[in-house]
Amino acid sequence: MKKKLFLALICLIIAGTLGCSRNDEAPKVNLSKITDIKNTEQPSGESPIRIAVGGMTTPREGFVYYKQLLNYIGEKLGEKIEFIDREDYAAINDMLKNRDIDVAFVCGGPYVDGYEGFGLELLVAPKAYGETVYYSYIIVPKDSPVKSFKELRGKTFAFTDPLSNSGKLIPTYMLAKMNETPESFFKSFFYTHAHDKSIKAVATEAVDGAAVDSLIWEYANHTNSEFTSKTKIIEKSSPHGIPPVVIRHGIDLELKERLRQIFLNAHNDAKGREILKGMMIDKFVPIDDKAYDSIREMKQWVEKQEEKKK
Repeated sequence: MKKKLFLALICLIIAGTLGCSRNDEAPKVNLSKITDIKNTEQPSGESPIRIAVGGMTTPREGFVYYKQLLNYIGEKLGEKIEFIDREDYAAINDMLKNRDIDVAFVCGGPYVDGYEGFGLELLVAPKAYGETVYYSYIIVPKDSPVKSFKELRGKTFAFTDPLSNSGKLIPTYMLAKMNETPESFFKSFFYTHAHDKSIKAVATEAVDGAAVDSLIWEYANHTNSEFTSKTKIIEKSSPHGIPPVVIRHGIDLELKERLRQIFLNAHNDAKGREILKGMMIDKFVPIDDKAYDSIREMKQWVEKQEEKKK
């Protein structure tokens, strides 16, 4: 009974501090609808190219740059683009599998699942801060006495998305190495479905800790440190392949190559560079599937540990 009351209280706190939807956050993006980015040169009746950006992929302030990038791609292609926003990776992977979308910005975890499950393909990857890797940051409130992940035992914790590498798999792997699970280790935990929401939950002390994408924490810290300044990083994971841009299996090969070249050359013209600068991306580069082997290894190790306990 006490646990149920505690979880209910946490939900009320999160609802009050983070809001229940994106409708009251700027820039406003409706998660349930498709925003049609039109190009007037596109002949009517042509099928648009559908590109998805997950709500957990970027802080809400960064959506404007993703929309600018998609406009840029549409102009370069001379085709119509549909910007599709979904709040969880499972929904995006389902749409890729069912060919309801063509391209998506995803995390390494959903890419690995999609590659193995339905032939999801890499298109390109961003190079940020001079690297094509990123990390999971374990964060706590700035004034928290907690100094290590192990000290979060019996505390409240925020994950981002069930398929997120940095926001779920990595901390779960860390727990498995301790012969623990989220259920056995934390007093309670839940999913925020956005790294910036997890940062805010920690900053406002709605939770004792969270695992977040290093790229998003650094982006927020550089652009608006209102909440990151109220957190501290107590652990940084080993590096893993950076969240890539993926393309559905079976897409037209000519279109695939045209899209690839637009991404790879965006940094070579003034407009593209300006958009990438706003996204804090150096440029887009080719990336090999092997870059995500460390994620596969963690997933397999966690799954084996879970099997042993059954």
